Amino acid sequence: MSSAKENHHPTPGLSRSAASRARSVCVALMLAGALAGCAVGPDYVGPPKPDLPSHWSTKTASHRDGGRLDRWWLRLRDPLLNQLVELAVEANPDVAKAKAVVREARATLQQTTASLFPSVSGTASVTNNKTSVGSSSVLVDSAPYALHQGSFDSSWELDLFGGTQRSVEAALRGEQSAEEDLRDSLVTLIGDVAGYYVEARGYQARIALAQRTSVSQRDTEKLTRSKYEAGSGNAVDLAKATAQAASTEANVPTYQAALAADVHRLGILLGRPPDGVAALLARSAPVPAPRMPLPTGLPADLLLSRPDVASAERKLAQATAKIGQAEADRYPAVSLTGSVGTSALRAGDLAKYSSVSWSVGPSVTVPVFDAGKRQAAVRIAEAQRDQAFATFHATLLTALEDVENALVALSSERVRATKLAEAARNYREAARLSRSLFETGSASFIDVLDAERSLYSADDSLIQSKVSAAKDYISLAKALGGGWADPIDTSTPIIVDSNTGPHMREALK
Repeated sequence: MSSAKENHHPTPGLSRSAASRARSVCVALMLAGALAGCAVGPDYVGPPKPDLPSHWSTKTASHRDGGRLDRWWLRLRDPLLNQLVELAVEANPDVAKAKAVVREARATLQQTTASLFPSVSGTASVTNNKTSVGSSSVLVDSAPYALHQGSFDSSWELDLFGGTQRSVEAALRGEQSAEEDLRDSLVTLIGDVAGYYVEARGYQARIALAQRTSVSQRDTEKLTRSKYEAGSGNAVDLAKATAQAASTEANVPTYQAALAADVHRLGILLGRPPDGVAALLARSAPVPAPRMPLPTGLPADLLLSRPDVASAERKLAQATAKIGQAEADRYPAVSLTGSVGTSALRAGDLAKYSSVSWSVGPSVTVPVFDAGKRQAAVRIAEAQRDQAFATFHATLLTALEDVENALVALSSERVRATKLAEAARNYREAARLSRSLFETGSASFIDVLDAERSLYSADDSLIQSKVSAAKDYISLAKALGGGWADPIDTSTPIIVDSNTGPHMREALK
């Protein structure tokens, strides 16, 4: 009701009809207060408590007092890696997107919460009018006049059955899920940065090993050539020495290409061009060696430490609230509406009591027949809740699997690295002895060739094992939900708009 009634002359006090309307409003308000805590649909009683194992199957797992394993990458003891992680958290596009999702969820919660409160709107108008009166043959024009009008309209839907409260609850759970998704994106990002960094250091080590080995093999080739030219060697040994050195040198371009790919990926993860961190990694450094052991806690800790599990649980709570939201739509809806308006020929008369009109009263909407539409909406919400539960269960099982796999892989790789280190030491001694004996003529060239090939293979395998052990360590940290500990600013948008008030629009581009 946006315009006031004309010729309305309220009298002091309340008429019987006005008093009756007032009593109706009071009754509705009392009923709203009595049912303020009323809600339909199932109540979410907390995270499901699945039957989880009491301990990890791997005996090497170590316990902690609970909580998240924060800043685990510091255990890799590499200052440059720490710097790269800091830069990635600040500038990674996926993290920026997750922050925007959190802002959207918070705005959705604010928007939904506003439905609990009345809405008020106002209108004002000034119109110039002229009318003609008389018969069909004689018309007399009245003098022009201006009509001033103003009104305030309000409406409030009483949340008698908790439908709006359920929608607010769902929006709140959605916000919490978005925050966990942000944390999950940080867990993934930090793990990826550490993983690619370890790989890059591994390829640098393999390049250096191949270059050192090829130099040694070229020395063997020179020695074999000298023997051949002196008549104490043969062309077959010389050809084999040359071929082995060339074969080792051929590995260098392959490793360099793989190194470049890892460096490029690191640049992208840091929100930079592919070569954005090439200068930082130009100087070689050892493969990071993690400090063991990594505290694993108990399987039940994953319910809190794994952000993807926590996000799935919040989505389950959100889906449960939506059932109540759909169920409330099957019940009557009660609204309070009111309007105060005034009209006058002069602006100064708008505030006069004789110019004011008002109306107030409740309205009830009762669903009578909808061919089962609302009931179907409840069934849809229930099915979506079941899907959310299945997703939560599957996510939790996957988390358990990730941890178990990482524990086994890390434990096995540590044993393998120990054996490879022992093999490399013995092959190094064998290569030294065979070369010494070959120089004195006490050993054949085949012994030297085989010893150098075995030593190179053992050293290369040892480097790969160190890389694998570090990556298994990273995988375990990710599987346990370890990640960023410091607060994340989600309030600042990626794009900050300016000049958003009324302005002349520029030409379309």
